[in-house]
Amino acid sequence: MTDISQHRPFPASQVATWDFETDVAVIGFGATGACAAIEAAAAGARVLLFERGSGSGGASALSGGEIYIGGGGGTDAQRAAGFDDQTEDFAAYLKAAGGPCADEAKCDLYAREALGHYAWLKEQGVPYRGNYLPGKHIEPTDDSTLIWSGSEAAWPFCEIAKPAPRGHVIAHGGWGGGRPLVDILERRARDLGVQVMTDARAVALVQDDTRRVVGLIVRIDNQNRFVRAAKGVILATGGFVFNEDMRRRYCPETFRISSPIGDQDDGSGIELGMGAGGDAIHMEQFFTTCPWTMPEPQAHGVFVNQAGQRFINEDCYHGRVSRCAVDQLGDRVYLLLDIAHFDQPLEMAGMTIAGTGDSWEEVEAELEMAPGTLSATMAFYNAHAAEGRDPLFHKRPPILTPLDQGPFVALELNFATSYFSFFTLGGLRTSTDGEVLDRTGAPISGLFAAGRCTSGLPAWGHGYSSGLSLADCTFFGRQAGRKAAQR
Repeated sequence: MTDISQHRPFPASQVATWDFETDVAVIGFGATGACAAIEAAAAGARVLLFERGSGSGGASALSGGEIYIGGGGGTDAQRAAGFDDQTEDFAAYLKAAGGPCADEAKCDLYAREALGHYAWLKEQGVPYRGNYLPGKHIEPTDDSTLIWSGSEAAWPFCEIAKPAPRGHVIAHGGWGGGRPLVDILERRARDLGVQVMTDARAVALVQDDTRRVVGLIVRIDNQNRFVRAAKGVILATGGFVFNEDMRRRYCPETFRISSPIGDQDDGSGIELGMGAGGDAIHMEQFFTTCPWTMPEPQAHGVFVNQAGQRFINEDCYHGRVSRCAVDQLGDRVYLLLDIAHFDQPLEMAGMTIAGTGDSWEEVEAELEMAPGTLSATMAFYNAHAAEGRDPLFHKRPPILTPLDQGPFVALELNFATSYFSFFTLGGLRTSTDGEVLDRTGAPISGLFAAGRCTSGLPAWGHGYSSGLSLADCTFFGRQAGRKAAQR
């Protein structure tokens, strides 16, 4: 009998008995899998959902519960706050945020249908207070809805699309709204009759002689169980941040930083899809952030590398700042502040004071930089900031301000010891309907995927915005569920 492997589909002709039969089989019970199951069941399909853990969750449950939504003139929260967010601007921002990795068809589709998706989320029971929280925030600490969650108001994005806040956060007191979001979606899936099997790990797909995926093999109670899926299998298994072999092969830059985040994101779904002929793309891409660097007042500071040179406009999204920081030579960067804008970072950030002084020349000397490097950077920056200009990186007022009120301080962000959380962004190439595509761009019959095991809306680490992952996984999870149910 053929060996069972996630790297190679098992022949359907060698399946002696099917232990389970369903229309649609979903692998993974985070927000992606839940939304896929909801839509497949709502379309009348029998749905079996397999989760390797003992309950729902995934990376979605570890998130802030923030979903990136806009277009169509704006959501109720955007319009109430005075923001007119046109679909064209929303699509343009999504494409800019996706950079060279952007899937323009997905960006255009989501921009057109995001308002409908927002209404769908509410129909499932996801609550939104509907208010706007101005300023720069990682997440609301109260139950506020609308925040600026990307680089919308920063260069170059602000010149590409009219800025608008688009982070929509579930009504939830404090951080961590992802868990209640998944709970709501789980209840809806179960109410629709989705059968959930936990502690069930997918170990192989099953293909017939035409290479159509007709089922899968799951490991339950140390036994292999064969599952026939008449209409299709949906992969909703997350990324590969906890698979060091895959990271070394595809995304070695992540070894510069040391705080992976996710939940059992071992790349198994990506490898199942690749084994069946799927094309994995943009596997080198990753998101990272040291998020405590960018709330005000720290955003008024200046970032420099070990050569004392700036490399980013500090008013953009904290993830973009951090991703560009990791691109710098050396093993650390510095955040420069004056006494008027210094705020002690949280201890868990792992940011330390590396140098102080009554002048930038003194700070430069304490950091053991070459004379006339950091001090020249700050002289140039302060002179132009006093005029309201940043000719090098286009930082904008009011965050653009001179740092000329001593004493001065340099906070060190060390890539190995500071808190740079990260996760992978590359994955299976999929159509806008969630079909897994091969290297020719043709769909693999019977196989679908969505969420972080695919390359979706959050495709480029340098342009990521908070809420893009949940937008991508919930919307395209729904797409995959509907398409699978139609077969």
